[in-house]
Amino acid sequence: MESTAPPRVLIIGLDPYRVPGPWDPAPVAEAIAAGLAAFTEHGVGAETCLIGLDGTDDVAATVRTALRSRRWECVVIGGGLRHSGDETELLEQVVNLVRRFAPDAAIAFNRTPRDIYDAAARWIT
Repeated sequence: MESTAPPRVLIIGLDPYRVPGPWDPAPVAEAIAAGLAAFTEHGVGAETCLIGLDGTDDVAATVRTALRSRRWECVVIGGGLRHSGDETELLEQVVNLVRRFAPDAAIAFNRTPRDIYDAAARWIT
């Protein structure tokens, strides 16, 4: 009997604790954790690649390493990268890295941190 491995999803987004500004990152971090719990509930493997905007990351190297770490069925690109007009170049960089290093992976976009699984599920189920 042939077994198939569960789909693998990479979530690329902003680390709420490393986004500068006078704001409380805890609610966003809690929402991300809740969104990730849905992957476990559905038996889908997921990993995060959270990048900071505080200058501590080599974004290209961090994202490239995550993309090369295994074969991904889907890559979810988080809303923090998409909804900030200040981060357009960063979004372009991430999308092009996904195209280059995970060309067979579907690309999905979530609406909120809590619906990360729903975004991926549109492409893996």
